[in-house]
Amino acid sequence: MKKNYLQNFICRGPDGYGAYCTERLYRTIANKERKELPCWIELQAAKSKEPIPASVTLMDGRTVQVELESASTSAEVCQAVAAKIGLKDTYGFSLYISFHDKTWSLGSCGKHVLDAVSHCEQEMTRQGMEVKDTPWSLSVCKELFTPWHNCAEDPVSTDLIYRQVIKRIKSGEYSSEKEDEYVHLAAKHYYIQFGSAYNKENAQKVVEECITTTLIESKSMTRWIELISSAHLQVQCHTLVDSARKEWRVHFSRFYDVTMMSGPPLPKSRFIVAVNWSAILFMDGRDKTILEIPYVDLFSNQSVRLATFRGEYVLRSSDAEDMTELIETNLEGLRQRSKYALALQDANKTDDPMFLSCKRGDLLVLNKDDQNRSEDDWVTATNHRTRSDGAVRRDTLQFLPTLYMPTEELLVRLLLRPILFTLCAQEDNKRRSKDVGRHGVSKGGSREKLWACTREPLKQPLMKSLVRNSDLSYLACNAFTDILEMRTMYMGDYAIKQVRSPVELTDQIFGPATQHEILQDEIYCQIMRQMTSNNNRLSMERGWQLMWLCTGLFTPSHNLMRHTQRWLESRPRDMLATGCLHRLQAMCRKEPRKLPPHLVEVEAIQQNSTQIFHKVHFPNDSNDIFEVTSTTTIKDLRCSIASQLRLTSADGYGLYLKTPNKVTSMDEEKYFFDSLRQTSDLPKKAKKVKEGNANLPYLVIYKRKLWFNVSPGKDEVADLTFHFPQEMPKYLRGYHSCTKEDMTTLGGLLFRVKVDSDRSQFVMIPKMLKELVPADQLKIMSSDEWKKQIIASYIRQSGITVQEAKIAFLKAISSWPTFGCSFFEVKQTCEPSYPNKMLIAISKQGVSLIDPTTKELLVMHPFSRITEYSSRGNFFQMAIGTLVRGNNFVCETTQAYTMEDLLRSYVSMYEIQRQAFQPRNHMFS
Repeated sequence: MKKNYLQNFICRGPDGYGAYCTERLYRTIANKERKELPCWIELQAAKSKEPIPASVTLMDGRTVQVELESASTSAEVCQAVAAKIGLKDTYGFSLYISFHDKTWSLGSCGKHVLDAVSHCEQEMTRQGMEVKDTPWSLSVCKELFTPWHNCAEDPVSTDLIYRQVIKRIKSGEYSSEKEDEYVHLAAKHYYIQFGSAYNKENAQKVVEECITTTLIESKSMTRWIELISSAHLQVQCHTLVDSARKEWRVHFSRFYDVTMMSGPPLPKSRFIVAVNWSAILFMDGRDKTILEIPYVDLFSNQSVRLATFRGEYVLRSSDAEDMTELIETNLEGLRQRSKYALALQDANKTDDPMFLSCKRGDLLVLNKDDQNRSEDDWVTATNHRTRSDGAVRRDTLQFLPTLYMPTEELLVRLLLRPILFTLCAQEDNKRRSKDVGRHGVSKGGSREKLWACTREPLKQPLMKSLVRNSDLSYLACNAFTDILEMRTMYMGDYAIKQVRSPVELTDQIFGPATQHEILQDEIYCQIMRQMTSNNNRLSMERGWQLMWLCTGLFTPSHNLMRHTQRWLESRPRDMLATGCLHRLQAMCRKEPRKLPPHLVEVEAIQQNSTQIFHKVHFPNDSNDIFEVTSTTTIKDLRCSIASQLRLTSADGYGLYLKTPNKVTSMDEEKYFFDSLRQTSDLPKKAKKVKEGNANLPYLVIYKRKLWFNVSPGKDEVADLTFHFPQEMPKYLRGYHSCTKEDMTTLGGLLFRVKVDSDRSQFVMIPKMLKELVPADQLKIMSSDEWKKQIIASYIRQSGITVQEAKIAFLKAISSWPTFGCSFFEVKQTCEPSYPNKMLIAISKQGVSLIDPTTKELLVMHPFSRITEYSSRGNFFQMAIGTLVRGNNFVCETTQAYTMEDLLRSYVSMYEIQRQAFQPRNHMFS
């Protein structure tokens, strides 16, 4: 009804606009709503009611003219381009948008093109430039291949990919560690361009077209020409494309940021998944592959649960639906085209030679004629084991997602697969019939009731899955003993000789389970057991406190989860039951904790308090308390503090932990209490230490970390609480380059900050100079001259308040190139042209090297030029240049790790901004 009303209203619009707006409405309904505000070119087009002309660049240098309007999607633009150039094999060709030096993929789907343009214009506005001058451009490139790609099917597609490969080899985006691969590709390019006849001038053209300048300089043009002339390869265009597809498969991938929720152990739980034509790659950064899963190794793919021969990997990603769909498309396409299948059941030999005899798990190879006839119930195949031929029912086969004959190693795994299926099914049946396994036996030899509290230690774990693992079995039984041991503090069931502290015991109960996922069900079962048929009021109270801590650390497995929820729901009268249930349900959507409860958590629940408040300190020497929970992350707390302080934005701020030895930045992604423990706990000794080392004094500090979008006067709370108290010490240490006039002006402002309007303090200026003037500039004038100049400045600034003086100070220094920099005093010997002692300034522009004596800027390295950086002990190093050719800068400082962390944070900030312009996660843009 509302839509009809809107349509009738539009039809009554001014002359010419009725039909125009109606058509736009129908297009919006068809292509769904936009995510961004209209862009400038869109508003201009609305005045003339004409489409927006745009050029799309192809990889062969051609441009295709297309017309855009508000609802245009990347799929429509790709289709329009394909129609104009005669492109038939359109799969994997995506629309890209470029803005300055950034390029990101819009795919070939329902992404709105003008939303991306609006992003570019917003970035121009943020940079203080005119939106009408926004330098965006569109191009179409090959992003993905199908596993069954055939270059011979579409010459237009193959030529575009070929041009793309040559162009990106030249730019260095496609790179190889093997020189021969460059030579072979260049030789193929020569043959495609000039045929088999050799000519030195043509060879030089080829080198210039597809070898990077860096590689040419490293080996000389003459040597490259000699290498190409000696490679007598006579191939066709599609051979080069096939080579590039295989060699640079990572570049032809779609990338997803994921977190592994469960699965076989890997070095990291957060990594990148690259899905391409050949496999699914788990990657750590640009070039390090953690794990490769060929499609033939996948049992199933359901909502990013990758069931493989190694085990099941359960992944979490914001683009889970897209990743699942892409993997399933490749799997289904491979199965439909595959001629390799596994027999799912035995087929005994009959007297009729037409039928194939096989055993479950046999590899069968379909005859060529039957390979693509999926409508037939029967197919003819060859048994790889027996070499016999015959007919077999299609529905008794499992087609393998591969186009190639499995290797011998893979065949072994495939032959074991039916056994694995059987074992998994048997284990599932066991779990369904009995959630937990074998239990302890009492001294009298009779079996205990599994779900009833006991005073006796366990002889073996409650979970059957732990019984045969001696190490984990030992940890499980120890955890139960520790639960019993909490006589005076917790369960009160087990007599002990010496009472240990609560945190030491909770460490021993929960610590192993946070490190070994398989122990988590055991801990839940042990706690629930001790709270079943338990009539001791104190014991039950302490048991609920243990359950409260447990539900804030991790969840039980899927099978035990239902039982645990029902167990909690059946106890509505217990005060903590509902809270535990809510914590358990909330924890299902989060990653498990990495460390056992912190002392603050344990002490809070001992006092039956389910709320925890923690003190946070600020640079202006003030502090406040903020509520935190077991699953509050550093990022959550950062945003909560910004909201409570009424800051205009939480971006750029960070939390730090100050201990007697150091100040450490707290990782945004970690849980607050995990971060406190990991950073503030002393190293554990071989012998036991009391209270889990949680008594180490520490302060949590909140301050500005990244200095971007900082305009003094725009956010008074931020200026007075953070910006002034953080910038003023840098100025007084002499890190900035400034004139005498600057220093007298700033000296007057700082004096007002100290004394307000009390002019009787003029006589104290000579003694206060260290608080008013940069330390390295004190001697350029006498103390009396400084006093005279500062008083004159103070008088000129009369009438302003202390707060206004602080903001005026910030405004005065905000125009300096070093405003907002973090400075580090370092020693270096790797660059003889630089002084031994230097200042390194890290800011939003990059990393600057400064002469500390003259304040001269020696060099500034933007983040795009820094390819690697790391710290080790008191040494910090960074590689500047390119991955192929660069220089290493090494320096010594006690703040090496702080430099690495700050650099990483700035790079991450720009990466987040880049991804805001990049709806698809494309690593190599």
